[in-house]
Amino acid sequence: MSKIIRSNFFKSVLGVGIDISKEGIMVASKNYSDKIWAVADLANTPFKFKQFDVILNILSPSNYAEFDRLLKPNGIVIKIVPQNSYLKELREHLFQKNEKQFYSNAETMERFKKSFQFVECSRLSYTMNLNKSSIEWLVQMTPLTWSTTEEQIKSFLIKDSAQITVDLDILIGKNTI
Repeated sequence: MSKIIRSNFFKSVLGVGIDISKEGIMVASKNYSDKIWAVADLANTPFKFKQFDVILNILSPSNYAEFDRLLKPNGIVIKIVPQNSYLKELREHLFQKNEKQFYSNAETMERFKKSFQFVECSRLSYTMNLNKSSIEWLVQMTPLTWSTTEEQIKSFLIKDSAQITVDLDILIGKNTI
């Protein structure tokens, strides 16, 4: 019985996704055709005032003023941010003895707590083995490679497999306005 209720609930949820990347939206729309997808800037979305019950912000910058504009009263923001071991193997390879080898989300946490009524924080951490194809996708999608040399990237891409740590904080906040 529980599965049927959940299934019906999620069928009634309308998912809307935006990204500044046209390629990202194309991939998402091919894999999730029952959602609405738009190429848009998070700082100035094409949506009306107070339209959403939930905003899910995954590993991307936030515009809390825009989130406030979009959320209905008592709306929820779920923000997923890297924790200190996120992609540590890639960081260690690309940034030997460099400040980018380490990550802290302390400023992000503080800003989130100032912007929303803090509800909860959960940590999700695991390690997975990536094959060569997945390594290539990772290197293409992560901003970590934007400030590195082509040689550093190539030296990581020659691997046939790699252990990669996913270490995330899931922040949940409530808009009380």
